[in-house]
Amino acid sequence: MPAQRILRFKKEYPTLQPKEPPPSLLEADLTEFDVKNSHLPSEVLYMLKNVRVLGHFEKPLFLELCKHMIFVQLLEGEHVFQPGEPDTSIYVVQDGRLEVCIQDADGTEVAVKEVLAGDSVHSLLSILDVITGHTAPYKTVSARAAVPSTVLRLPAVAFQGVFEKYPETLVRVVQIIMVRLQRVTFLALHNYLGLTTELFNPESQAIPLVSVASVAAGKAKRQVCCGSEDRLERPLRPQESCDPDRGGSRAAAPGPLLKRSQSFPLPSVHEEILDELGKAQAGDQAPFAPPAGATSDLRMACDRARVLLHAEEHLGSSVASKSKKNVIVADTPSAVFHYSETNLDETVSSRKTDAIFRAAKKDLLTLMKLDDTSLLDGRVTLLHVPGGTVVSRQGDQDVNILFVVSGLLHVYQRKIDSEEDTCLFVVRPGEMVGQLAVLTGEPLIFTIKANRDCSFLSISKAHFYEIMRKQPTVVLGVAHTVVKRVSSFVRQIDFALDWMEVEAGRAVYRQGDRSDCTYIVLSGRLRSVIRKDDGKKRLAGEYGRGDLIGVVETLTHQARATTVHAVRDSELAKLPAGALTSIKRRYPQVVTRLIHLLGEKILGSLQQGTASGHQFGLHTAGSKWDSGNPASNLSTVAVMPVSEDVPLTAFALELKHALGAIGPVLLLTSDNIKQRLGSAALDSIHEYRLSSWLGQQEDIHRIVLYQADSTLTPWTQRCIRQADCILIVGLGEQEPAVGELERMLESTAVRAQKQLVLLHREEGPAPSRTVEWLNMRSWCSGHLHLCCPRRVFSRRSLPKLVEMYERVFQRPPDRHSDFSRLARVLTGNAIALVLGGGGARGCAQVGIIRALTECGIPVDMVGGTSIGAFMGALYSEERNYSQIRIRAKQWAEDMTSMVKTVLDLTYPITSMFSGAGFNSSICSVFKDRQIEDLWIPYFTITTDITASAMRVHTDGSLWRYVRASMSLSGYLPPLCDPKDGHLLMDGGYINNLPADVARSMGAKVVIAIDVGSQDETDLTNYGDALSGWWLLWKRWNPLATKVKVLNMAEIQTRLAYVCCVRQLEMVKNSEYCEYLRPPIDSYGTLDFGKFNEICEVGYQHGRTVFDIWGRSGVLEKMLQDRQGTSKMKACDVLTCPNASFTDLAEIVSRIEPAKVATVDDESDYQTEYEEELPDGSKDTYADFQSAPAHLGSDSEDEPSLRHRYPSLASPNCPAVDMLTKMGGAPHSDAP
Repeated sequence: MPAQRILRFKKEYPTLQPKEPPPSLLEADLTEFDVKNSHLPSEVLYMLKNVRVLGHFEKPLFLELCKHMIFVQLLEGEHVFQPGEPDTSIYVVQDGRLEVCIQDADGTEVAVKEVLAGDSVHSLLSILDVITGHTAPYKTVSARAAVPSTVLRLPAVAFQGVFEKYPETLVRVVQIIMVRLQRVTFLALHNYLGLTTELFNPESQAIPLVSVASVAAGKAKRQVCCGSEDRLERPLRPQESCDPDRGGSRAAAPGPLLKRSQSFPLPSVHEEILDELGKAQAGDQAPFAPPAGATSDLRMACDRARVLLHAEEHLGSSVASKSKKNVIVADTPSAVFHYSETNLDETVSSRKTDAIFRAAKKDLLTLMKLDDTSLLDGRVTLLHVPGGTVVSRQGDQDVNILFVVSGLLHVYQRKIDSEEDTCLFVVRPGEMVGQLAVLTGEPLIFTIKANRDCSFLSISKAHFYEIMRKQPTVVLGVAHTVVKRVSSFVRQIDFALDWMEVEAGRAVYRQGDRSDCTYIVLSGRLRSVIRKDDGKKRLAGEYGRGDLIGVVETLTHQARATTVHAVRDSELAKLPAGALTSIKRRYPQVVTRLIHLLGEKILGSLQQGTASGHQFGLHTAGSKWDSGNPASNLSTVAVMPVSEDVPLTAFALELKHALGAIGPVLLLTSDNIKQRLGSAALDSIHEYRLSSWLGQQEDIHRIVLYQADSTLTPWTQRCIRQADCILIVGLGEQEPAVGELERMLESTAVRAQKQLVLLHREEGPAPSRTVEWLNMRSWCSGHLHLCCPRRVFSRRSLPKLVEMYERVFQRPPDRHSDFSRLARVLTGNAIALVLGGGGARGCAQVGIIRALTECGIPVDMVGGTSIGAFMGALYSEERNYSQIRIRAKQWAEDMTSMVKTVLDLTYPITSMFSGAGFNSSICSVFKDRQIEDLWIPYFTITTDITASAMRVHTDGSLWRYVRASMSLSGYLPPLCDPKDGHLLMDGGYINNLPADVARSMGAKVVIAIDVGSQDETDLTNYGDALSGWWLLWKRWNPLATKVKVLNMAEIQTRLAYVCCVRQLEMVKNSEYCEYLRPPIDSYGTLDFGKFNEICEVGYQHGRTVFDIWGRSGVLEKMLQDRQGTSKMKACDVLTCPNASFTDLAEIVSRIEPAKVATVDDESDYQTEYEEELPDGSKDTYADFQSAPAHLGSDSEDEPSLRHRYPSLASPNCPAVDMLTKMGGAPHSDAP
């Protein structure tokens, strides 16, 4: 070896040391729910663990509740409760096992849930009935002991004692019950099982309008003064139906849209950034000071509902200043509108309107059970709308409570995976609608439309919470109207559905466990790991909010294929298999939806190929990859510095600015938290409150940034605990080093992914020595280089920094900046450019890169094969088109040199050329650059003929792996991999257009440019035998008919490319790929002398295609956030990889007799105060960032971007056709 080094005179560069992920990344904690070592009694722990709503009580209140617990001993077969008995208690199993059964219409009992020790039986809707004074008996639900059992019973009347002492707590508890109804019950039954009308009770719930009836002698006029008799509001203009991205209603299409304004003013950007940094200007007071004791529960409720309440004295003076008849809040804009179709004199109908308005308010007082009649003054509006008006749309966030006075409001819901709407129920005079969304703060789950002229009272969300602050018990009457509206079926299923928490590191289930339920991720992050036969563990996938887990194993009744554990504290909805069976028995149409869900996953797997399982996009020799991107669907990102020299505040604000283009984003710092929640917010005693408040922020925002302190403070530990991904930020110009904070982290079991981010100055040198930064650290899932604007490194004081970013935030971010690239990578919206192989035809790729730049299409990842590897490496290194063209043209001219070609000839045992000359030409272009040092993440493909496998290179010597990817068999010898000595050949033999690899590494959309040669397929049919003499005669005889027959070399070439051609067809037909092929078939593989001509062909073709994309909306779709689309995980089909579509119908239609599998729930729970402490600046700040209103809605299946381009046909897949015939339309988006 020393002799070789002396002869080579080459400098050896460090290589990236392969690291295995730490055990904590792939292993769940072995410890389970530990009763013995807890300081609390087991019965208290079990109660706290299971009854989700109890975690929102202060500990003294909770312990007071526990005093009412009763022990019940049961014998086998003895009933805990049965139909006819009052439904007034919560039951928790201390030991033994219970069965919960539902009685069908024919009298048969179906077991929907098995309850093991530590689990509970209760319906929060029943608890709400007790609280509101409408106790009802069990009608169809029963529970009995399957074995001798001990059960804890907590009577719901115990809550009433607490609520009498602490009325504000009532608001919080009722809100949590409503949140559970919407986020758990409706989510599972509607979004995943496709049920709509089955969830609601269509019968009238109206109260008699006594007061209105006594006043209204005739029909109300079309002209109504909306809440004010003395002044006119501006007219409401008829609007177009709705933005298709908002998930609007077809039935609502023709009508005008009733618009609302914000119910509070927005602050200036300057104030918001000050708030962001936790340094509010002196003299600024919080608009709603935290009251003492339990009154903060109302603030938590307001925060959850995203409502800003004005200070009491401000509100009082405002209401006091109103005139006797006017319904005006003078100092705050309210949702008061006037709809006018005629120009009648308002004074004509003023008296009648005034009388009806007062009478309707009296009836509303009765329904809401308000004691003080003045509570509605200034807070209610009378509206009249003509037929066809859409009052509110499905997915709207700013919702009002509507109380119908005359006419009807129809409520529609969009069917899942369909353009059709279905009418859920009709709101008649004396009924309310919209109250669920107002109580929960969640988006509206249906569209409200007036099909005929309708008059109704409207209370905005902010006004309702003002009323609730003065009389908390108003929430009982309103919540009861919600409960009356849900169907008896929902009441039954509410007993079976669980709302559970899993601590970081705990296993939800383990590989080999029985599959007895399906999980839906409500918040947090889960990781799926599979243990192979050799004992090694491999990442199978990650799951974020909205993902469905374990559905395939549950439907197929197979053991769990993987172990799933929580990356961080997570919240799940749990649907038992027995409940699923019961639903299928009652509503057979659910089978169609299940076929669709299962088909999505299998089709997703087929589209991605059968390969599965890479580790966060890092490909090693012989490794395969899965079809999911672990970095996608992130909700929280922690940012921490390597050293104190890192401008972390400026970095965080720049990243926040870039993320704001994708969706609502929130930046949290320790100062900011202390300002909002108090200086003691980070104390351990307030652990649950802080956790739930942070969870609330995740609900509101697309992504939450946690800026850590420079030392290991409690806030820094909280940042790490909350993070889906940790960004370690360093300065690229400094010596590679590991920060003190990172060293402290090594001792903790951090399960979140870690990414290294190196900052560089605009005028500074190119990145270098990245491999040293990476080798110093434990396992990192990746790294990025960011070229930062000068302002990031400017040494400004905090006020000056705030002032500067006030201006920055007023401008949209540059989509081509490195911060925008980081934002797209973190949100799973990366755009990849993949360049195929094809010799000199690859010069067209330079022209297409120019067209990409001119059309404003950003590129976040580059990959290539053969000539594509060369051009892609130039683009990743330079990013400047003019420099790319100059360097590419110089190399192309070098390739035309006959002298160098002749000098490189050698005795052709392995190849015609020695490769030395070619090596020199490639090395002269890239010098000693390492792949890790490129600006844009880059990979290249080679064929490993030693291991007979595809190799994906993401690190190492750039010129060597580019050369290896261009090593054409027969012309150049294989290149020996400096890492392991394997022989590497041209990647085109195995994957000439590696769009699938880019997809597996996290790209949402892949722009694939194919410049390969087109094979002749119209060959001569010469029969069963072929004479070479006959071919010779055909070739030499000028009069003979020419025949198309392959020679030996052509046959060998085609054999070599068989795998590549098959892969290319898969890529062209995939949903994520935008396929381009410029018209370059007339150019040969070695026509490098025609560089300018070929480059211009590529440019003109690129401009044409990208202009079409721009006009047809494809570019807009590329840059949209696709968080709302359903996400498929190929790992879910590990249990049935060979299932045919015929099997699917049998699998999902199977109805088991009665039993459900035993729940082996190994996850530990901790209590959490769901959402806490509102702050005015938080809400206004959220509004500032939440301009993209489509985010977070249930988006419909988006058509493939590729399908917008007319020359690209969709695949004709028999499996898809068969699935469609069975009732499940395949989903368009791959995972």
